[in-house]
Amino acid sequence: MRILIDECVDPRIKALFPEHDVSTVHDMGWNELTDGTLLALAAKSFDVLLTIDKGLEFQQNFQNLSLVLIVVAVRKNQMPYYQALQQQLLAAIENLSPGQIIHVPRSR
Repeated sequence: MRILIDECVDPRIKALFPEHDVSTVHDMGWNELTDGTLLALAAKSFDVLLTIDKGLEFQQNFQNLSLVLIVVAVRKNQMPYYQALQQQLLAAIENLSPGQIIHVPRSR
């Protein structure tokens, strides 16, 4: 799975996906792009965009993209909070459909 980590996410999260091809927005040199441009580029090279930006799903149309958005809810943007959700994150990327939006942890 090709995963892009948004610039608002702790980049060390890459370590939580050892079996996947993971890059950050910074790795790609896409830091200065608007959300729309970023999503268009990401859809060409990645399967998943992982973010903590809760507004992104409401600002962009994901149904027309071949990209899955995973929105992670963590108390702090620090590794221990992501590590606690590692199994849920890995499970979330197992069965994806283009244009899908997944929240981790899932709402009950």
